[in-house]
Amino acid sequence: MVIKEVFPNPTVKQVIFQIRFPNLFFIENKVGDLQLRIMKEFPKSSMLFRRQFVIVDVGPRQKLEDIPIRSDEEYGKKIWLFESDKRYKLSVLSDSLDITSEYHKTYNLGESDRFRDIIKFTVDNFLEVVSIPTITRIGLRYVDECPLPSKNNETFKSYYDSVFPIDRFSIADANEMFFRTTVKKGDFQLTYMESLQKPKDEYKLILDFDGFMTNIPSEKYLEVTDKLHEIISDEYERTIKEPVYEYMRRKVTESA
Repeated sequence: MVIKEVFPNPTVKQVIFQIRFPNLFFIENKVGDLQLRIMKEFPKSSMLFRRQFVIVDVGPRQKLEDIPIRSDEEYGKKIWLFESDKRYKLSVLSDSLDITSEYHKTYNLGESDRFRDIIKFTVDNFLEVVSIPTITRIGLRYVDECPLPSKNNETFKSYYDSVFPIDRFSIADANEMFFRTTVKKGDFQLTYMESLQKPKDEYKLILDFDGFMTNIPSEKYLEVTDKLHEIISDEYERTIKEPVYEYMRRKVTESA
C-alpha cells in the first residue's frame, strides 16, 4: 500500500531516476536542442569529462612506457550536466540520463514539488529530441536516513521491522551493520539495503531501495516508473513502524 501522506520531515535524503539506452553516437549534436527545451527547470549547464582508469599488469619484463596510450576520447565519457536553482540536477551521457535530487520529498503527492513531474518534463523533452524505441533499463532509487534516538535493541525493534539479527548481535554492541539483497518483484527487480551508520554525531538506519526493470518500450517509461515507486513505497512501509511516522510528522524546527 503506497503512502498517501506528505510529511513535513521525511526521512528521504536522496532520490535518483535513471534510464539507459544503446550508445548514441549522435547525441552530442542533440544536446543543444534538449538544453533549450529544459532551460526553465535546469538553467545552469556545463560539460564534464569523466576519465575511466585502466589498470594494466605490465609483467616483470615490460616497461610501463611500452604500453600504448589511447586518447581520452577512447577511455572517457562526456557528461552534459544541467542544474536547477534547487537541489536537483540532470546528467546526460551518450548511453544514459539520470536525475538526482536532494530537494524532492514526494513522488506524486501534493500540488507542487513532485519528483514525478520533473521526470516527466525531462524525459518527454528528451524523447522528442532523441527518438529511442526501447529503453534498456529504468531505475528508481531512494536513500532514507532514519532516526534511532537510542542505540539499543528495544528502541530499534519499536522503530523498525528490520532484517538485522539483533537477537544474536546486539545493536548496542555494533559499530556497523549491513544487509543487501536483490529480489524479483514480478517483472521488476528490487535491491534492498539496510545499514547502521553514524553519518554525523549519532547513529542512523540507512534504508536504500533501488528498483529497476529492463527492456521497456520508451512510451511506457512513466508507467514503469510509477510501478517502481509503488514497489519501493510498499517495502518502506513494511520496514518502518509508528514512531518513524511520528518523527516524519514533526515540523522541521522540532527536535528529532
